Amino acid sequence: MKLNPRDLARLISRPDPGLAGVLIFGQDAMRVAIKRQELIAAIIGPQGESEMRLERMQGAELRRDGAQLLDAVKAQGFFPGARVVFVEDASDAATDAFASALTDWRAGDAQIIVTAGGLKATSKLRKLFEGARAAGAAAIYDEPPTREEIETALQNAGLHHVDADAMRDLVVLARVLDPGDFRQTIEKIALYKYGDSTALTPADIAEVAPNSTEAAMDDVLNAVAEGQAAQVGPLLVRLQAQGVAPVTLAIMTLRHFRTLHALCSDPGGPSAGIQRMRPPIFGPRRDRVLGQAGKWGLARLERALGDIIDADLTLRSASNAPSMAVMERTLIRLAMLVRR
Repeated sequence: MKLNPRDLARLISRPDPGLAGVLIFGQDAMRVAIKRQELIAAIIGPQGESEMRLERMQGAELRRDGAQLLDAVKAQGFFPGARVVFVEDASDAATDAFASALTDWRAGDAQIIVTAGGLKATSKLRKLFEGARAAGAAAIYDEPPTREEIETALQNAGLHHVDADAMRDLVVLARVLDPGDFRQTIEKIALYKYGDSTALTPADIAEVAPNSTEAAMDDVLNAVAEGQAAQVGPLLVRLQAQGVAPVTLAIMTLRHFRTLHALCSDPGGPSAGIQRMRPPIFGPRRDRVLGQAGKWGLARLERALGDIIDADLTLRSASNAPSMAVMERTLIRLAMLVRR
């Protein structure tokens, strides 16, 4: 039978012991691996592998000795409980071995979980699992997790209380991160909230979500964008002590002001524009950036971008002007501009 994403999600949440095998296939190896891990864990439980109720084999092995699959399916385990035979990277060449195992499968035998790359509709292996009454095939496409899948991942991680804004941020994060990175982020959030019974908030996500910008750099950019000219000098001293180059500072400043410009240029306004930002902006920083965009306005942001580009060109030219002094003067000028 064919299994759509919802069918596979239901199977993972409630495994069917009467199902002889499941084929999970797709171009994205990481997405396929995550789904088969979840399904195997659901069938055999957390102690299944340590109790030797999981047997692994490569698809290439079945081309030389197809009978080993049926032997593994019929084998008796030392410990009670459901068993799984996991076959990785299967291909059409092993179709006969799977056909024999599915035909001879009986209740109580090990369930067969198979993974494969992208399979065409004409694939013999795919047709075998799709056409079997006691087996299924699930295609995994390069799509971000659905809200239902995110909620399931949160529940599995022990995060039972999530407010609406936090869920919105997680949905956005799932669209921009690779599946493996998103899964790790959920695990980090669970560790961060360990022992904390309060609801998950955008601020919690912001503490854990991947963020490549240094905190000290954020302080400088926020001071400039919010017109706090007196703070620019001391903050630049900190950045310089950390070894941040003036050109790097210019690039980060230009990126920040381009973000503000994009928000103000959005036809739906800054609130609509921030929904489309990549990478996404989370938590308290989200509100802060929206406030900065509203304070500047489109005309002043265009003037600010011109000043930043001029400073960047000066830094990259043969000018003898002290580089950090050039950036300090530019940033103070921008901080004064927003206050007018």
